[in-house]
Amino acid sequence: MEFKKVTEQPSKYRNLEKMSTLELLTNINKEDQTVPLAVEKAIPQIEKIVDVIADQMLSGGRLFYIGAGTSGRLGIVDASECPPTFGVSHELVVGIIAGGDAAIRRPQEFAEDSKVQAWKDLQAYNIDKKDVVIGIAASGTTPYVIAGMSACQENGIVTGCITCNPGAPITKVANYPIEVEVGPEFVTGSTRMKSGTAQKLVLNMISTSVMIKIGRVQDNRMVNMQLTNDKLVDRGVKMLMEVAKISDYEAAKELLLKHGSVKKAMEANEADKKQ
Repeated sequence: MEFKKVTEQPSKYRNLEKMSTLELLTNINKEDQTVPLAVEKAIPQIEKIVDVIADQMLSGGRLFYIGAGTSGRLGIVDASECPPTFGVSHELVVGIIAGGDAAIRRPQEFAEDSKVQAWKDLQAYNIDKKDVVIGIAASGTTPYVIAGMSACQENGIVTGCITCNPGAPITKVANYPIEVEVGPEFVTGSTRMKSGTAQKLVLNMISTSVMIKIGRVQDNRMVNMQLTNDKLVDRGVKMLMEVAKISDYEAAKELLLKHGSVKKAMEANEADKKQ
């Protein structure tokens, strides 16, 4: 029986070109409001893979995202934001896109159709059984992603997926499938819209929850964030002043810059108090 993609079903709206700007924006927003509710239904699936990823990381493993087009780019965005936000290595969460880095800005023709390249791309990182690979594909049918995940399973590597088509082929090669059914897109088949939003929300939930579980957040604060600009230094100073009860801004700033992170500065401050 032929697999029917919900993401390719006709839009609920017709004659978009005849709508006013207000109508276009209102209807897009109306559709977008359904996305968080669809994600909510998938929380039990998300919960399972978060726990697995955290356990694997605490045992020395890494997280890989593989995808093509919009899905691949979203994986790269999420992976690239982990080091500055949580102070982890760039090698801990890795985003890989079909067609390589060039595809981040410009689509690479037929890259997503390769059935061998994803595994080669993963092997370049010496992937092993401690790692977890999440395939991201709104359609759930991308050959690059499915073949890469299949190769992972053949090599004993845990796999998960994020798709917007329940029962899609990608779910058959995922130990932990995440299915978020957002329905037809406002512009028929344009999965950069609701499907992309759903994937972004799920990726945020996965990476943030995992980083909390492996100890990269304290209370509700990014105590391990990298101090890469003046805004973050200022945020770190104020955080340190509040938590460590330091009243002098310049003293807190000096302590922060000396130790490189809020957490390390807090630990040093506590150690000084005990002496």
